[in-house]
Amino acid sequence: MISAETVLDATGLLAEFNTAGVLRAADVHTARRIAELAGETEESVILALALTVRALSGGSVCIDPLTVHADVFETDAADAPGQSAEQTLATEDLPWPQPQQWLTDLTSSRLVTVDAGGVGERPLRLVGGKLYLERYWRQEDQVRRELQQRWIGEPQQVSATALRAGLDQLFTGQGLPPGVPDQQRLAAAMSVLGRVTVISGGPGTGKTRTVARILALLHTLSPRPPRIALAAPTGKAAARLESSVRGEATGLAVLGQPWDRVGRDVLDRLQATTLHRLLGAGYQTNRMRHHATNPLPHDILVVDEMSMVPLTMMSRLLDAVRPDARLILVGDPDQLTSVEAGAVLADITRAQPAAPVGMAEQVAAAARRDPAEIVPGQVTLQHTWRFSGDSGIDRLAQAVRHGDADAALATLRSGAEGLLFTELDSPIADALATPQLQALRRRVIEAGRVLHEAARTPGEASTRRALEALDSHRVLCAHRGGPYGVSRWGRLIQSWLVEAIDGYGLDGDGEWYYGRPLMITRNDAEAGLYNGDTGVVVATPNGPRAAFARGTSIALHSPLQLDAAETVHAMTVHKSQGSQFRSLTLIVPPLDSPLLTRELFYTGVTRASDEVEVIGEAAAIVKAIQRPANRASGLRERL
Repeated sequence: MISAETVLDATGLLAEFNTAGVLRAADVHTARRIAELAGETEESVILALALTVRALSGGSVCIDPLTVHADVFETDAADAPGQSAEQTLATEDLPWPQPQQWLTDLTSSRLVTVDAGGVGERPLRLVGGKLYLERYWRQEDQVRRELQQRWIGEPQQVSATALRAGLDQLFTGQGLPPGVPDQQRLAAAMSVLGRVTVISGGPGTGKTRTVARILALLHTLSPRPPRIALAAPTGKAAARLESSVRGEATGLAVLGQPWDRVGRDVLDRLQATTLHRLLGAGYQTNRMRHHATNPLPHDILVVDEMSMVPLTMMSRLLDAVRPDARLILVGDPDQLTSVEAGAVLADITRAQPAAPVGMAEQVAAAARRDPAEIVPGQVTLQHTWRFSGDSGIDRLAQAVRHGDADAALATLRSGAEGLLFTELDSPIADALATPQLQALRRRVIEAGRVLHEAARTPGEASTRRALEALDSHRVLCAHRGGPYGVSRWGRLIQSWLVEAIDGYGLDGDGEWYYGRPLMITRNDAEAGLYNGDTGVVVATPNGPRAAFARGTSIALHSPLQLDAAETVHAMTVHKSQGSQFRSLTLIVPPLDSPLLTRELFYTGVTRASDEVEVIGEAAAIVKAIQRPANRASGLRERL
């Protein structure tokens, strides 16, 4: 079938795979042009090049020619513009090259550098049976080398006595069940002594609490106040990191010194930013101001929401961090990964390198642990502090993380605290007019009333109430378009609110009505607004203003400043990363949705602190939990 992605003058294997939907037009054009420049005529090699280019859009940094036939996709144009979904193709009838002959063709091709050595001036590299574009091979190899060099480097020089005393004061183990090790203390010891530490864990495991105490301890142990940077992949995640660290730091005392006083100069300067801004990305360019020859000046760098950091950004980050600086990477490897290629956090946390003996012994002594338990630079926080002992959200999240679909479904159906399951036995389009959605309608209207009343009342206190109400409930979807998508649910929620709340959507100043929830869709560094930031239109003596939470403060912007904002009654799960809501409703996509993965479901349900409603078919939930995302890379095994 001819479509906009069909290359009419393509021939041979490229034409067949393009017509079948495996290759897009851009993949075909790129492969043909590179082959033409290199004088390559072997069809199997040109096909491999096109598939490697195609893999990047699915998040993989390489392909395995022996298994790639099971990992190919097509674009689904039914989704909204700008948001492509993918459907797995039935590819068994396509003329795939014979695997061993394919590898032989690649090995002898002038397009391919074979193995890890060599200059790598060719566009492709074949290493360990995996085929990369040379650029991504270099990035992956750099990340591997930088991490390993930092892990095996000499421990940072600190007083062992002072370190143990500080750890004893900050990490008492109070509240941990008997026999459960204090992983927060281990993370702190590793961060003080090491040069790179990965602190991973699910929601409520105390990652930010641990970071705040690490910074207080490092400030106290350092001979001079350390230069600290906080960063995250998005502006929204950065703002939340800054607010959380400041909150956790208040009242801390280390070795007899109240850190929020001693380190006040540090706290006052402790502003989080995006990784792009930290590294000095130029406007509409890939060049960074900070790199190996112009490194970042900071002594300590904390990066949150690491699951969203792609391979390219990770290589640039490691290139820019001074060899003697401490790098602390924080995140949840079970969440959705970056929309770009790579799954760096998941690869790092699932690798198991051996710890250098000296480092392991020093960390173990400070953390009061067995050296054999130490994995270099990695700590997983497992005890959940946020939820009560019988929290349904925590039980559901644990079942999803372990891929236990039966336990997850049983938890959803159990009526456990904090969980509501609206189980559908038919597609959601048929359920919209049924009483099954009345609980959601009531929740939406209740939150809308509070938001509207607070937003239309001028004053800082009212604005703060409006911002709190904004995050009191959110609807999350996998798709942007279609019956399961953000567009459909946003319109439905707006109609409920207009029907139930007098004046909702009509008062204020045109489209800038009081209580309108907003989401920024494009970075505006000058205004301090970033893609994914959420705010609300409120009344002020100067007319309608868009209010955004900035840590403990509030930023007000004139509507004239907002040229990239949309109404956000519902949002995608991807956009929700870095956010937290008191309650949420997750719309589970249909059985045939390729976005239906374990990571999507897990990320969705863990955005709530108090209550989660899941709306969908049981079979779709089971399929999601049994289907982890598959991103091909070589980083994990090479670490």
